[in-house]
This record gives sequence, C-alpha cells and structure tokens, in this order.
Amino acid sequence: MSMTRLHAFLTSPLDKTPRSRVIFWFSLSMVFAVIYAGMALHRAFEGSGVIQDDARQHIFWMQRYVDPELFPNDLIADYFQSVAPGGYKLVYFVATFLGIHPLVFCRIIPSFLGIISTPFAFGMSLEILPVPLAGFVGALLMNQIIWLKDDVASGTPRAFIYPIFLAFIYYVIRSNIWGVAISIGLTGLFYPQYVFVGLGILILRLFAWKEGKLRFSSNPKNLKIFAISLAVAFVVILIYALQTLEFGPAMNRAEALQSLEFFENGRNPFFEENLFDFWFNSRRSGMFPKSLFTPATQCLALLFPVLFLFRSAFPLVDRIKPGIWVMFQLLVSSVVMFLLAHALLFKLHLPSRYTGISFRIVIAVLTIVAFTIILDALLNWIEIQRQPKSEKKEVFPRKIQKIVAGGLIGVMTISLLFYPSFVPFFPLVKYEQADRPELYEFFQQQPKDVLVASVSGEVNQLPTFAQRSILAGREYTISYHTGYYRQMNERTTDLIQAHYSPDLEELKAFIQKYEIDLFLIELYAFVPEYFFFNDWMNEFEEGKQAYQFLKTTGEFPALANTISKCSIYTAEEWFILDASCILKQ
Repeated sequence: MSMTRLHAFLTSPLDKTPRSRVIFWFSLSMVFAVIYAGMALHRAFEGSGVIQDDARQHIFWMQRYVDPELFPNDLIADYFQSVAPGGYKLVYFVATFLGIHPLVFCRIIPSFLGIISTPFAFGMSLEILPVPLAGFVGALLMNQIIWLKDDVASGTPRAFIYPIFLAFIYYVIRSNIWGVAISIGLTGLFYPQYVFVGLGILILRLFAWKEGKLRFSSNPKNLKIFAISLAVAFVVILIYALQTLEFGPAMNRAEALQSLEFFENGRNPFFEENLFDFWFNSRRSGMFPKSLFTPATQCLALLFPVLFLFRSAFPLVDRIKPGIWVMFQLLVSSVVMFLLAHALLFKLHLPSRYTGISFRIVIAVLTIVAFTIILDALLNWIEIQRQPKSEKKEVFPRKIQKIVAGGLIGVMTISLLFYPSFVPFFPLVKYEQADRPELYEFFQQQPKDVLVASVSGEVNQLPTFAQRSILAGREYTISYHTGYYRQMNERTTDLIQAHYSPDLEELKAFIQKYEIDLFLIELYAFVPEYFFFNDWMNEFEEGKQAYQFLKTTGEFPALANTISKCSIYTAEEWFILDASCILKQ
C-alpha cells in the first residue's frame, strides 16, 4: 500500500470515506471491546467465591431476591437496599428472575457494560472529529479507561454511568430530543448525582455567544430538550429522594467534623490538613481524580491547545465540529456541581463524584482529537518528504525527517494499541476471594435469622459469602445519612466496649440489647498487638480504651473467659461462641 493510500485509509474525513471503511473501524473497535470484556470475564470466573471489593456493600442484600428469608430485620441490608437506585435494583431483580444469582450477575454485567459503551464512544468521537479513525481511537481509549479502573468492574451503580452518560453526550451533540430525555432518565435511575451534571449542560446550551454578548439561544430545540429532560429528571430524582427518607437527612459538615472517621485513617476520610490536597487531590473532596491521565497516552490531551496555535501544520483542526463545545459545557457543569456539593455538604453527596468521570471523558476526547490530528500531520510530513526536492536548502536531511515522523507514528500507535500489555494485572478489577470457605459454610448451616457480632475484619465477608446478618462491620459503616450512621456508630462502640469489658454482666446486657446469637473471635483478639492491625477499632475512643486495658492490666475480658465453655466452632485462629451459652454463665 502506497503512503498516499495509507494516509487516506487512516485519516480521510467521513465525507470522503466509503461506508465500508467506517464499518471496518467500528468493527475493529468492537473487537477490542470484546477482547477486554473477555479478559475481565476470565478474571471474574478464574476462581470460585470471588466478588469485587465494593460489590460487597452494594450487592450482598440482593440475595434477598433469591431467598426472601435472608437478612430479616437487618439494619445494614435495609439501608443499602434503600439507597440503591431504582434502575440498578430492577436490573438485578430481572437477572435473578431469569435464574442468574446476583453474586454471579455482578461479575457478568461489567463486561456487557464495557461493550455497550463502545458504540457510543465511537459515535461521540465521530460527532466531534468526523474521521473514522477518531471513532476507533475514541472507542479503544474509552475501553482502556474503563478497565484501568474498577468502576465498571464493580457492578455497582457507578458501573452503569459510563455507557449511559456517553449515550447522553452523543445524543446532546446530535440534538436528539428523546435520546437525551431517555439517557437523562436512565442516569437518574442508576447514578442520580449525574442528573445534575447533565441538566447543567442542557442549561448552558440555552445560551450562545453572539456579537460579543451572551444571549439566549435562538434554537427552540434546545429549550424543548431541556424542558422534557427537566421533567424526566424531576420524577426520577424525587423517587430516589423518597427512598432514603427512612434513614434521616444527610449529614452536614459540622456533624462530620465531630467524627474521626472523616479524617485521615478513618473509614470515610474526607477532611485534609493540606488545603491543596483537600480541594484538588483527595479521593472524596478533590476536584481531580488521580487516574486522570490513565492511560498515559492521554498526556496527548495537553497538546490540544498547541494544535490551534500552529493550525497550518495540522489541517484536520479545521474538521473539528461544534460538538467539541459540549466538552466545555461538561467541564463547567461539573465544576459548578463540585462547588455546590462542597457548599451543601453532604446533601449532594461527595463533591468528587461530579468531576471524576466528567474530567476523564473530557481528557479522553481531547486525546482522541489530538492523536488523530497529529497522526494526520505526521503522515502529511512523510508524504511531503517523498515529493521532488526543491532548490531550497533543507535544515535536516529528508531521510532523517522521514525516520523521525515514522518513529513518532510508531510510538503513538504502539502506545495506543498495546498500553494494557504494560499494565500488570490488566484489567484492574479488584476482586476479593472467599478464602475461608469452611467458616462460611458453618455460618450457612445456622438459622437464617442469626445475628453475628465481631470486631474482626472477617465479619465484613459474612453477609456476602455466608448470607448471614452482622451487627456491624467496617465496610458497612460508611454512610452520609444521619439515621443510619448514628445507629451504626452506637452499635460499633457498644460492640467494642462489650467485647473487651471485664464485666460479664455488661457483656450479657449487650447480648440482650442487640439479641446477639453468635460471636466470631480471632485467636489474637485479646492481646494489645491486635489493635496494630485493626484500623476500625482505632477510630473510636472505646477502641483506645480497650487497648490501654489490655496493655496495662494484663486481665482477660469477660468474653475471653467464656471461650472454653461456649465455643461451638474452632478452626485455626477462629472461635465461634454461642451467645445463649454466655447468658447462662
């Protein structure tokens, strides 16, 4: 293939490209999407008893769909069921109805979400830069972004936002009324926070810069799209807000400042001493996600402004369509919502939720455009060097210029296509392994209404792998609703105090108050060094007091003294105690 034909094949604009070539680039995009999805699916099923880290919180309660008798009167299950968006619950319910267990479905659905995202990423890219290669680059890059983080892999509500919001952007650029309305509705049903970002974009599109002034848009279609989308958004947000009323209002800033859990090393770290980190780098409060330039090929986005400064050297710049302005509108809308979320903390949930995904999409789009335009310019340069020499003296020999251009094209292409090959453990899915099956099997043999108390981190696995209720666990204390947070905080402090109290009567009172059935105890739970490896207890004053008690008195807590008489299960470093036995002591 001649250089001219190769150049035309790679970067010809859409209006000069046969349909078959568009189909080729789209098909190649889908091939990569299926390969990545297949890799993720393989990781999900390479062992039994596997679940994604965050899915433990958001999916364990869905086992009620399989067996309604599970988790009866369970505060934790009730809370996470109430805060789960309606569309998310419906999808898992339908899957269960079709015979797919929620713990299996949460490992299957991420691969499909990655594949579904691909056509919208391809279409969005073409609407911004109408070059089929740009569609391929956009689809490939978006798939790499998806699988270099665990958002989609989690199978939780945030997993669904990528295909839904990419669809929203695509339909906004195309001014498709019902496409926008449906996608904004789906956003509210799966990831409600992003409804506000979407509405912000639609509001900004009601205005235009004309004759040096900001004026109301003369396009009536924009107003119609906004009005319909606003009505849809109002309904879905109202439904979601009513779901969470049971657990009280959202926590405010003053309340959060009173809890160590919202500071460094806490379960919900939010506040930072370093103001720069707080506003820009922090996972929950910061504006910029740490993975903003992951994959590293997205550093090309930084060259985007340069393309306009030297547009004569980059002819494809003139092919960029007005749809690129949606990225600016997305940026503005996200930042405004970020600032509002800080001002109304935590009524709009976490500020970082409004910029993390948006900024990744913006950087990805700038990378797509920059990659395609730079590649086209380098191919132009090689073609020019192949033309007859002019009498003008050349600064660099043509051969060297062609080698440099070819080398840059090679580096760019290899970096784009093979970046995941250089990432250990790609795709990054963060699956947790059920590594104590005998322990879980024992709990599964107990009545379905048992309540387990433990200060061990292993208790976090029981709702998922043993299908049994727990009194409290570090993974389940995260909350921004005061009704739930206060109850979990009280449960945790009572648990720590009773667990390490030397007073048997205090332990019995605790058992009776919460109707505890079983205690799960680690072998080393009653030595001071145990606290060095248990961050959860160190967040509470009761935990610090328990550590001092063990360290200074040398006494054993009352619970430890009941192990020999009340153990009903002993294996390796684990004891399970019968609470009814303790009450008889």
